[in-house]
Amino acid sequence: MQLQVLNSPFTQEQVELLNRLLPTLSETQKVWLSGYLAGSQLGTAAAQLTQVPAETQKISKEVTILYGSQTGNAKGLAKKSAQTLEANGYQVTVTAMSDFKPNNLKKLQNLLIIASTHGEGEPPDNAISFHDFINSKRAPKLENLHFSVLALGDSSYEFFCQTGKDFDARLEELGGTRLYPRFDCDVDFDEPAAEWLVGVLASLGEAAGTAQAPTQTALNQATESVYSRTNPFKAEVLENINLNGRGSNKETHHLEISLEGSGLSFQPGDALGIYPDNDPELVDLLIKELNLSPDEKVTVKQGDVRTLSDALLSYYEISVLTKPLLQKAAELTGNQELQELLAPGKEEEVKAYINGRDLIDIVRDYTPWNVTAQEFVSILRKIPGRLYSIASSLTANPDEVHLTIGTVRYEVHGRLRNGVCSTLVADRINPGDILNVYVQENENFKLPQNPETPIIMVGPGTGVAPFRSFMQEREETGAEGKAWMFFGDQHFVTDFLYQVEWQKWLQNGTLTKMDVAFSRDTDQKVYVQHRMLENSKELFQWLQEGAAVYICGDEKHMAHDVHKTLIDIIEKEGSMSREEAEAYLADMQQQKRYQRDVY
Repeated sequence: MQLQVLNSPFTQEQVELLNRLLPTLSETQKVWLSGYLAGSQLGTAAAQLTQVPAETQKISKEVTILYGSQTGNAKGLAKKSAQTLEANGYQVTVTAMSDFKPNNLKKLQNLLIIASTHGEGEPPDNAISFHDFINSKRAPKLENLHFSVLALGDSSYEFFCQTGKDFDARLEELGGTRLYPRFDCDVDFDEPAAEWLVGVLASLGEAAGTAQAPTQTALNQATESVYSRTNPFKAEVLENINLNGRGSNKETHHLEISLEGSGLSFQPGDALGIYPDNDPELVDLLIKELNLSPDEKVTVKQGDVRTLSDALLSYYEISVLTKPLLQKAAELTGNQELQELLAPGKEEEVKAYINGRDLIDIVRDYTPWNVTAQEFVSILRKIPGRLYSIASSLTANPDEVHLTIGTVRYEVHGRLRNGVCSTLVADRINPGDILNVYVQENENFKLPQNPETPIIMVGPGTGVAPFRSFMQEREETGAEGKAWMFFGDQHFVTDFLYQVEWQKWLQNGTLTKMDVAFSRDTDQKVYVQHRMLENSKELFQWLQEGAAVYICGDEKHMAHDVHKTLIDIIEKEGSMSREEAEAYLADMQQQKRYQRDVY
């Protein structure tokens, strides 16, 4: 990016100096520099942007960070932010929203919210109660509060970063002062999150009358040196087995991966992230459609130059369309038809176009693409990791991690479409191959601390994965609490995943009871929620005994139906009103006795 004298406030000499300096800076150096400028006593414009009025000088050095996290990203950022703030002299309290007493909100002076958005604009499970409170009439006035929001999301969803936007707007409505503008982060959130934190630090310092740039040491303090999402481990594949029998409509792969030498650890309920490569045939087809050379060099990030083919294979996302991508494409190509599609009031048309299509579709539908390889990749986002619930216990299988991955294949808009990671595993990964992996903690899906607590597990299809991990762990540790499994799929003969293992756990007492539902084996489709209703009296008895309920799998249909079924059972067997039954389940969720891992 080159500065122009005509549209900048700099002299010719300053422009030349900046144009020589900017291309040489790393992203970290740019973030530090922006923080330095924002924190400088001379940065009056930056001070105005932070929206901190003069009367708020000398505010407290105490900071509260509340996080709402479904998969663990918001929690991880909250912890890192706390470390950085503490290194800069602040006293920090980090709390999950579900553990925070909402009435204490009015006592806070500095509040940072880090929140992800789950599903179609919903708050994550551990943020639901706080989200409800803050949007209720019981929420207090917050004239003394200074706040800033970091919103995490995925721009491929319609309600991108909606939960963070909700918190940001509501805190302002309640009288709070925005300490620093909200940042909305896409799936590759590390750099914008770091930039947000630098701005927050500078604003806190400005408001306290002690403005200074955060030191590079302080900013680096939160960087993990172990393998992580930003530094994945190259893991060897040990086994890759199709779990479904011959004639099944499904293809479910059991993957065993070595973690030897990684130092990575996990608990039952956590997930494993995989950074997949795109389909080579899809990459070749895309390059051909663009009429570009696969060997042309592109810069994907500072100091990382690759061929176009390699960049599209292993760095950029090419299988998902988002509205921001369409907007960038319209700017790049100048295509009138695409610009008309993106005109105000055509949100439904955009949504319909995006559904089921990928990058090749947009290249074919909105020609011509008279662009260079570098210009083309500049509109793309980095390919995100794919998260899978871990299907094994580290205690039972040291130095290994197991996954249960359902292969996604479907035909739409005249072409066969494949799930990026699932078909990589199904078609191109063999024992001995390497996958880039990382562990994603999930504190919202954990076995009870007391091993005698009864557990009820509902996991049809690949939702069975974490419960295999639960059973292995409980068998290994000798947990004595009762365990009840509800499993469902299409056919008993071909789709009973891990059948032999479930039978073994029933025989040795690790599993107390199992109910199965195979929807295509009977004239009338039977699902897990039907089996739950058939056992409603006993199931409610387990709840009364303090059982914890776990649901894993499809959110839109299964999890929604199971949630409703639980309320039905509580209402009927507990002789309660609908409202009382809903409150009973909400209380279970607050006590961490109702946990969901849904997608």
